[in-house]
Amino acid sequence: MENIYREEEYQRFADNLKVVLDGPNIRHCKLKQLRKPSFETGIRTKHGAWGWRSAVSSRVAPKTVYLGNEKVRLPKPTETQQSIIKNAPEELHKVIHLMRSLPFVHIRRRIGNNPEYNPICNLYVSVADRKNYRLALMWGETMFEPSKKPGPEFIMIHIPEEHHLRQQVLVLPEYNINIALGTDYMGEDKKGFLRQAMWCADEKGMLGLHSGTKMVTVWDAKDNRLKRYGVFMFGLTATGKSTWSCHQLGLDIKRGEKTEVSQDDIVFLHKDGSAYGSEANFFVKTDVDKNLQEAMYWALVDKTALYENVMIDAYGNPDFLDERLCANGRAVIRKDKLRVKRGRKLVRIDSSSVNLPSLSELDGLIFAFITRRNTIMPFSQKLTPEQGVLAYLWGESTHSMASQPARAGESVRIVGTDPFIVGSQAVKVNRFYNIIMELVEKYPGKVHFYQYNTGGVGEIIETSEINGKKVKRMVRKATRVPIDVMAAIQRGDLRGTNKYAEGRLGTLEIKSCIDTSLDEYNPEKWYSKEQIHLYIKDLVEGRKEYTEFIANQGLDQEIIDQAEKSFAIAGVKKTKVFVPEIPEAKKEKQIPKPYRLPDLKWETKSRPRRLGNRYI
Repeated sequence: MENIYREEEYQRFADNLKVVLDGPNIRHCKLKQLRKPSFETGIRTKHGAWGWRSAVSSRVAPKTVYLGNEKVRLPKPTETQQSIIKNAPEELHKVIHLMRSLPFVHIRRRIGNNPEYNPICNLYVSVADRKNYRLALMWGETMFEPSKKPGPEFIMIHIPEEHHLRQQVLVLPEYNINIALGTDYMGEDKKGFLRQAMWCADEKGMLGLHSGTKMVTVWDAKDNRLKRYGVFMFGLTATGKSTWSCHQLGLDIKRGEKTEVSQDDIVFLHKDGSAYGSEANFFVKTDVDKNLQEAMYWALVDKTALYENVMIDAYGNPDFLDERLCANGRAVIRKDKLRVKRGRKLVRIDSSSVNLPSLSELDGLIFAFITRRNTIMPFSQKLTPEQGVLAYLWGESTHSMASQPARAGESVRIVGTDPFIVGSQAVKVNRFYNIIMELVEKYPGKVHFYQYNTGGVGEIIETSEINGKKVKRMVRKATRVPIDVMAAIQRGDLRGTNKYAEGRLGTLEIKSCIDTSLDEYNPEKWYSKEQIHLYIKDLVEGRKEYTEFIANQGLDQEIIDQAEKSFAIAGVKKTKVFVPEIPEAKKEKQIPKPYRLPDLKWETKSRPRRLGNRYI
């Protein structure tokens, strides 16, 4: 296959970029200086919050590429991504030109608040269209003030005005540079910096996780005392990661029970079970019901909230459940505005720290993997440590009729539910496995694993062929798991009151919950035995195929062995994962080695020399 990567061009771009980042067309701003120009293009709600609409309402993941050496490249780029990679040198030259020509604002902020790892983030946004001031404002509100705390330096360039036909995100991990072109979605800025932060954290021996975190204090039914747990909530977008990271779970505050919210998206895990947080405030999906997601609701209606693509009527009323114009309404909310009603008062539920302490300081650590499936998946499964690693490996959910009708009901799998992994996904799984097994060995009985299904049961989707095209039709909608039922399940797991037994998926499956009935959600009431078997077979076939894909990137044999054992639930004989023989020379390349990040200090203010239409 043709080598479409041009590493010398990426180096040239990084060198040229240094000398254009302080040009007279770039306005260096503090956060408060962005408010006035941002509000000039916004809509004010009756609560005093501000909202905007973007032309692009989600990340352009299919047009995101990683440029650099073999270690950081996409394992299997699509044709679209290959085309972007081939044309990247030309696009990078254009970016240098635009950085010298267009009006930009530059804001400097910080990820993290700890003694060790606090990346400084420099966002450069083109404001040729003045409504793009709000991109810098909204992103800046999610981060901390810059400080002298230790950490690398990151750069993000955002040029929404690039033509939509050349819409793309170019990531140069080795140079700490991310570039978003042709999109005005703020999520690209947020994820650009956090993706870079996870990669650098991995290089430093930590493990970047796409996970929310919280501290939960509950009354333990067995020991009859209060216990304090650290909780990780993994989940793909729109499966409920933010919802359950910020939920009170109906705990009994009079007995001292409580939830303290730390993070809702990205954390950096250490070998001792502690985790550094990344963001000061949260960028959340806004499909929130006041009666079911109280803390998030009060944060959303606070005057400090900043909306993106939320329905706001002519009288300034936001409607968070009206998704007719956009199904991905978002908002930046203040972490300290996550509150619940206690009598007439609103009481904060946020943790005083964005970090989780080490396992030695806690009664236990819980790794919870959220999936959203609508057929036979139990609402809760208790996992062994090995099964927990497999849950991290498979990162399962499904497409829906609302998001992708053509693929509704089909599985979607992403390692660690993390679509922002740079380089080998297998390396991430291997490190997660090693950290988990060390914790389990060092702290027996203190590390717990669950998988929660926030979808439902009973769905039937019929596939037919019309004019040579596959068409899907919803025959029977799923009966969704109510939020109060899921809250009761999680509450029971923390208190130790739920009952589990061996289930059809080879895990311990929830059988009873003291605070709610689960009888109506038994798949046997919705499907025949033959249908259930077919669903299990389809699940296993998908897992096996995906395991082979990740195994080709260097997955450890212990993990492959555990995956193969799990496939027996389908009753098939061929359970071996096929992994092609990897040449010895290539095996060495798969061993992660420390990488010294290039020095990107701005050493000169001279302008790059021009040769034809290129800068050198």
